[in-house]
Amino acid sequence: MAGHSKWANIKHKKDRADAKRGKLFTRLIKEITVAARMGGADPSMNPRLRLAVDKASDGNMPKDTVQRAIQRGAGGLDGANYEEIRYEGYGINGAAVIVDCMTDNRTRTVAEVRHAFSKHGGNLGTDGSVAFLFNHCGQLLYAPGTPEDRLMDAAIEAGAQDVLTDEEGGIEVITAPNEFAAVKESLEKAGFKAEVAEIVMKPLNEVELTGDNGLQMQKLLDALEGLDDVQEVYTSAVVAD
Repeated sequence: MAGHSKWANIKHKKDRADAKRGKLFTRLIKEITVAARMGGADPSMNPRLRLAVDKASDGNMPKDTVQRAIQRGAGGLDGANYEEIRYEGYGINGAAVIVDCMTDNRTRTVAEVRHAFSKHGGNLGTDGSVAFLFNHCGQLLYAPGTPEDRLMDAAIEAGAQDVLTDEEGGIEVITAPNEFAAVKESLEKAGFKAEVAEIVMKPLNEVELTGDNGLQMQKLLDALEGLDDVQEVYTSAVVAD
C-alpha cells in the first residue's frame, strides 16, 4: 500500500517545531495535566495520559515533574486550570489549518491566533470550517529501513487500519484513535518502536506549495507554532523544500 512521501515531511516538521519553540516540557506538562484531569491519574487506565507520559519519557522529562503534573491535573496540587480549544482556518491557496490550544485565558489565545493568521496571509474560520478535511486517527511513523513485510504483518495482526509506505522508505501505520494505545503497545512488543507516535488530525488531501507561496505558508505555520498556548498545528499544506 504505497502512499505520498511522509517521512521527511512529518519528521522534519516535528523536530523543527519542538526545537524552535523550546517549549516541549511546557507543552507536555499541559497535556499531562489535562489528561489526568479528564481521565484520572492512573496511566494504565487512561490512554491519553499514558501517551503523554510516554512522550515525556522520550523527551527525558524528570519523573518528579511528570508526577507533579499528574497530581495537579487530578486535583492534588494548585495550578492553572487549562481548557482545550480548537481553531480552524485557511492559509495560502486555501490550505486548511487546525490549531489545537490549551489555555487559561481564552480571550488572549483567540486574539493571538487571529493575529497570526491575518499577519501571514491566512484567515481564521468558524468551528467546523475545515475539520471535515481531516481524519482523526492514530499515526505511527517508522524510519526508512524498517522491515516492511514484518511490520505490516504485525500491524495488521494488532488491528491497524492501514499501512502506508513512501518513496523514501518510511512506513506509516494508521489506527483508529481508540485503538492507538493497543496497536502501539503490540508493535513495540514485536520490536517496532515508532519514531513518531501521535493521535493526529491527518489531512485527507494535501496541497503542495512552492516558491513564495511555500515561504508564506511556512511563516504562518511558524507563527502559530510559536504561540505559547498552541499545542499542535495540523495542515493540508505540504511546503516543498
